[in-house]
Amino acid sequence: MVVRHCWSPDQQLTYVQRNNYIRILSAKMKYSCLFLLTCITACQNVKKPEADKVDSTAITSTSLIVLGTVQDAGSPHIACKKPCCNELFTHPDIQRQVVSLGIIDPQNKKSYLFEASPDIARQMKLLHRNTTFGDRETPDGIFLTHAHIGHYAGLMYLGREAMDADSVKVYVMPRMRLFLEQNGPWSQLVNTGNINLQTLNTQQVLQLTSNIKVTPFTVPHRDEYSETVGYIIEGPHKKILFIPDIDKWEKWDTDIIKAIGDVDYAFIDATFYDAAEINNRDISEIPHPFVIETMKKLDHLAPAEKDKVYFIHLNHTNPLLNIDSKQTKNILEKGFHIARLNMVMEL
Repeated sequence: MVVRHCWSPDQQLTYVQRNNYIRILSAKMKYSCLFLLTCITACQNVKKPEADKVDSTAITSTSLIVLGTVQDAGSPHIACKKPCCNELFTHPDIQRQVVSLGIIDPQNKKSYLFEASPDIARQMKLLHRNTTFGDRETPDGIFLTHAHIGHYAGLMYLGREAMDADSVKVYVMPRMRLFLEQNGPWSQLVNTGNINLQTLNTQQVLQLTSNIKVTPFTVPHRDEYSETVGYIIEGPHKKILFIPDIDKWEKWDTDIIKAIGDVDYAFIDATFYDAAEINNRDISEIPHPFVIETMKKLDHLAPAEKDKVYFIHLNHTNPLLNIDSKQTKNILEKGFHIARLNMVMEL
């Protein structure tokens, strides 16, 4: 450190004056150094936010946790040049993970994953962090809805190139089972024992634990490789309806209003808010109920029934991803909800 003296070279000071001055100057330098050191140390001790670190409190009763809310291809979307994606390519938002739910049963020390999304690594970690039992990273079972990329592609990370998992139970409908068994690379997961397929049947109740029951049911959707199902997930006290993908409510042989009436929470398809999002695509190729259509259909419901509804499976263009958008405010004002990462509901 260069010390600049405040007197000129020809200025004369007495010995005492000089020593007093030096003593004062040394004290100032000491405190300046301490201040500088404190600042440096403080800067070093500041914890920078970790992109993949999620603050969570372990769940102590049978519960559902939202692990992802975005449509199959995620957000930002591949090759997207729109404002909804541009900033996210350089500044990712970890809230935007592909659709998935977790179920935790602390009493029986079991956890389950609904959907094997491309974000399965973080979702399994988050599921595990919210448990109070064991050190096993894999869930006790994975339930799939259908063979579209956001719902099963995460299985690849259970294979030899990644986790090399040991016999993870994967619950599937009959056509989905055949698809995985007869087509690589998925068949390799089966043949090497990374996954252990468990066949489901529509409307057949599966008792997973003393606290959890799961019932699959088919819904109309683009079934190129497998059937598409939704799930009723039932805990000790409450039921969940989970339908991330469906063509249109009118095509389903069940009345969505009745289905909502039979449960406590309903997580339903909200891929597109309205047609304005997809003016460059043929909607007949990717049919989904627009959120504005669903709201109109449910508009006459009592506030308590609307309060059950959580919109999920949001396309990267969907303004509901933006918590400050006018569309988000419209949804909330009408008494509905939008699923967000880390939401927890006791079952």
